[in-house]
Amino acid sequence: MTPGDTLRSVHVDTERTWGGGQRQVVWLARGLAVRGHPTWVVARRGSRYADALRGSGVTVVALDPVMEWDLVAAARIGALAHRVGATLIVAHAAHAAALSALATVGSDRTLVVTRRVALPIRPGAPSRWKHRRARRIIAVSGRVRDVLVAGGVPEGRIRVVHSGVDLSRPAEPAAPETLRALGVDPGLPVAVMVSSLVPPHKDPATFVRALAFARCERPDLQGLIVGGGPLFAETARLCGELGLQDAVHLAGHRDDAERLLAAATVAVLSSRDEGLGTTLLDAMLWGVPVVATAAGGVREVVRDGVDGLLSPPADGDRLGRNVVAVLSDAVLRSRLVANGRSRVAEFSAERMVKASIDVYRDALYSARC
Repeated sequence: MTPGDTLRSVHVDTERTWGGGQRQVVWLARGLAVRGHPTWVVARRGSRYADALRGSGVTVVALDPVMEWDLVAAARIGALAHRVGATLIVAHAAHAAALSALATVGSDRTLVVTRRVALPIRPGAPSRWKHRRARRIIAVSGRVRDVLVAGGVPEGRIRVVHSGVDLSRPAEPAAPETLRALGVDPGLPVAVMVSSLVPPHKDPATFVRALAFARCERPDLQGLIVGGGPLFAETARLCGELGLQDAVHLAGHRDDAERLLAAATVAVLSSRDEGLGTTLLDAMLWGVPVVATAAGGVREVVRDGVDGLLSPPADGDRLGRNVVAVLSDAVLRSRLVANGRSRVAEFSAERMVKASIDVYRDALYSARC
């Protein structure tokens, strides 16, 4: 594999929901196609991929596996790769890694797995096998790399490629009527957190407690959580217990999450651990000051006191104090916003695509040696 060779790759992500990982695959696939690399994306029927990739030169192939180790689905991925002459299969989620690993059996196709979460690798022979099949594993942060190494993956097969954001996207804040429909007064400050509500790494309770603390000094402050998951009901109950049911609003999963974040007075992320935290990059791009917990890969994005303010995970009071500081100090706020806009340029989708291509070429080259 030489630097000028064309890559023909099949990318697999059959998750049922649309989130930050799927957005990364769209930017990656577009970037590959623009550079003349034929690209196919395997996704669930009815997913947002088809619309997101329309007109980009990327072909979306529908596939609905019934389980992680679906042999029929894996065979279809392998048949697709054979039919289009793809030499590379790239998996972008945990279940996709199993299907893609199976799809390479009995062929000379090379597997690359992208790991976006800081969750430990599941123990057991099946998990070890699918990771051994991968010629290279892309970790979206140093934190994810460290978790992979702790799980037994040889560090020499891991490459860190930070997730990126499309720097050309303008800020398109949600309209006032949209905010009002969610219970938010557009004339008052609002702290917005865009995050799935899935344990163990997501921690919306700390966001709620931070708002309770901050409202002691800023009673006009509102909160908006955009995202769904198993912690939704528990979070709603906590809002009620703290008397915040009229101040902290839970929007659930929303297709306009980016527009809601762009309308924030301050962007907050209160995770216990994170692969990277790309919603913070979105906020920086759009000039929204960032307050977050120093959780996992977040520390690779946000420099405390430079691009945003960080506090220890699970410390609602410290997080709330930082929210108040950003709201109350215009000089601090302006400095964080200016530095954030400079910082986000280091995490462009363009850089992510170029670095990913380097890993793919490395994987193909090593497979032939």
